[in-house]
Amino acid sequence: MLEISNLSAGYGEAAVLHGIELSVAKGEIVALIGANGAGKTTLAKTISGLLPARTGEIRFEGARIDRLRPRERVLLGIAQVPEGRQIIAGLTVADNLALGAYARHRSLGEAGIKARMDEVCRLFPVLSERLLGSAGNLSGGQQQMLAIARALMIRPTLLLLDEPSLGLSPTLVGEIFRLIQRLRSEGMAILLSEQNARMSLAIADRAYVVEMGRIAMKGAGQELLGRPEIAERYLGVGQAVSDQHDRRAEDRRARLAAGLARILPGAGSAGG
Repeated sequence: MLEISNLSAGYGEAAVLHGIELSVAKGEIVALIGANGAGKTTLAKTISGLLPARTGEIRFEGARIDRLRPRERVLLGIAQVPEGRQIIAGLTVADNLALGAYARHRSLGEAGIKARMDEVCRLFPVLSERLLGSAGNLSGGQQQMLAIARALMIRPTLLLLDEPSLGLSPTLVGEIFRLIQRLRSEGMAILLSEQNARMSLAIADRAYVVEMGRIAMKGAGQELLGRPEIAERYLGVGQAVSDQHDRRAEDRRARLAAGLARILPGAGSAGG
């Protein structure tokens, strides 16, 4: 569905992405793992058209899109949930949702937009209770739900999620990741950019490790979850995992995977 080849991008004279090669298939969660500043957000912005590609190609459903405007990419079915939510606090929840369907306003009409709102509110019942309230009065978790619901208003086939768990409680993080799994089961392609490597790798079919704007490693989500170097750099497990022959480290990773599977049903089968 999404095919990226030799992609480079940046800001002004600063180059951030270098020769990115990446793909996302229909009904697949692909995780981007990397430290803050590695280039994950820049990649998401370049795919959605908020930042121009300098070199390389971005193809969606077989057609080249790297020269299209952001609105044209939205109309093709690409939606982004930006880091930091970026809801409009002074507008109502309903108005924020309506903005998510702005590119399709003419074709949907008021009745169509209302139907879309009802549809996304079934995923987030708390929003339906507060449609006429100010978005700025929502909790952090509710604002994240609103940001995701706003992106779903166009019924995207590719969803770009940039740090959806940032600042949320563990309970809400679990809810968000279960929703991501549900969207995958419905056939949506998802590119998940997250610093929470544990949760991302637990549900991802495949993953790419981004370091200094380059793809440093790739593989199945569960495979990368078990790699000592990934555990040491991104899972916060510690130096003990660096020796892959250390039995205690192997047991620790097994317990970690089992614990995540209990939190996120089906996580243990990701990538299978």
